[in-house]
Amino acid sequence: MAERVFRALDAAMKMELHVHDGDLVNKGTVLLRLDGKARAILTGERTALNFLGRLCGIATMVHRFVEKIQGTRARVRDTRKTTPGLRLLEKYAVKKGGGINHRIGLYDAILLKENHIALAGGVRQALDQAHSYAALHSKPDALTAYEEAVPSRASDTVLPIQIEVRNEHELREALSAGAEAILLDNMTPAEAKRRVDLTRQIRPDCVVEISGGITLENVRAYAETEADFLSSGTLTHSAPAANLSLLVDSIEDK
Repeated sequence: MAERVFRALDAAMKMELHVHDGDLVNKGTVLLRLDGKARAILTGERTALNFLGRLCGIATMVHRFVEKIQGTRARVRDTRKTTPGLRLLEKYAVKKGGGINHRIGLYDAILLKENHIALAGGVRQALDQAHSYAALHSKPDALTAYEEAVPSRASDTVLPIQIEVRNEHELREALSAGAEAILLDNMTPAEAKRRVDLTRQIRPDCVVEISGGITLENVRAYAETEADFLSSGTLTHSAPAANLSLLVDSIEDK
């Protein structure tokens, strides 16, 4: 993004990249050097730093989450809680930090949450309607973010379906109705562990994700439940920006 900003202002701008997207760097590391028109550099400085600070901050936050759960089967993935207009960039930053992308939008997978379940009349009714819909609607060919995490068992053209459950009753009902992916929401690590164990007993092949209140302080406890995925909006909506700056170190008259 920094390259695009500066080259849009000075097509002849010379850039020397010292690191690449996804590299882990220490404080004080020079990321890139510019050689171009002063007006272009000053004009693009804040825009480039805003992109770099925001996206490096997200990647760093994700990296910290990933480090915390090393050695477990769980993987960290994002949500749709992204900045309007910046979703693709922020999800790219999540991947570069070592995380997994969930849905890009509402169209590449079906996620049944509490409001969908309430409006459908219950867990089974919501799943039945979702399965009927998915059987008649193919997934868009170009959208692959979700299936990287939860591949469809039927066909790579079928929309994946995941359902959120809040207690054991809803979990049992979802599993009996043929749920392939479960989202355990707003549970303590102990509660989530019991639900994961129950799911493994009833449907060993069912994908289990945990969300709700997951932080750097407790992510390890949730990972040790043996869930497949842990998702947190914190990765994108609360990641602090990286502290970056642009400094002029030499001037030439041309």
